[in-house]
Amino acid sequence: MTIHIKNNEEIAAMRIAGQLASEVLDYISPFVKAGVSTGELDRLCHDYMVDVQHTIPAPLNYCPPGYSPYPKSICTSVNHQVCHGIPGTKVLKNGDIVNLDITVIKDGFHGDTSRMFIVGEGSVQAQRLCQVTFESMWIGIEQVKPDAFLGDIGAAIQTYAENAGFSVVREFCGHGIGKEFHEDPQVLHYGRKGSGLKLRPGMIFTIEPMINAGKKDIRQLADGWTIVTADHSLSAQWEHTVLVTDTGYEVLTHSAGCPPPPTL
Repeated sequence: MTIHIKNNEEIAAMRIAGQLASEVLDYISPFVKAGVSTGELDRLCHDYMVDVQHTIPAPLNYCPPGYSPYPKSICTSVNHQVCHGIPGTKVLKNGDIVNLDITVIKDGFHGDTSRMFIVGEGSVQAQRLCQVTFESMWIGIEQVKPDAFLGDIGAAIQTYAENAGFSVVREFCGHGIGKEFHEDPQVLHYGRKGSGLKLRPGMIFTIEPMINAGKKDIRQLADGWTIVTADHSLSAQWEHTVLVTDTGYEVLTHSAGCPPPPTL
């Protein structure tokens, strides 16, 4: 495992990329309503990234080993879709929940973040799942400081989510990020406190728990990308990109419209 510790110049570039990614979510928020298709949300985000921000949509044609190229500029995961939902003809309706996952490239650096949206009036379960997932992400973020361990993040998230009656997806995790979309280390959202890599200032990685209302088991759809819950239960995810500082952490994917940290 090779962990790239970012220098001050790289951190400054990552702040810019992170803010831009979050601003895409600010821009698209008013359009996330009943009657809009996920394909239209993708088109709007793509045009905003390319024409307004002059950023590159990182997911478009992204092709890790064993995958076909990802065909769209954002990920739209609706209801029981856990992650990597491909935008298309799906039209959002009242009560749906949807995760919009945005990654932009600016001057060679990646900014990666996602938010949950409830379309209209969500069910009590949907609202609670989205809120607990948001809180789980922040509880994970608040473990970040020099000489803490990656396992501290996962253990805190797992404990909080499971105590709320939900389950944590195991197969997908947070990741280091910088000039590469996915770098070391992997950041698990479950685990044991005091285990794993020791955190050092200059590390940058995502924390992005995927929390299911039902069981943790998942499966992949035939499109080769979309992941869904095996039991068809709702799933939620929130994501921030985080820097380890000399005294704690800094959230890099922050913008004017970003939801503030919860009161825990």
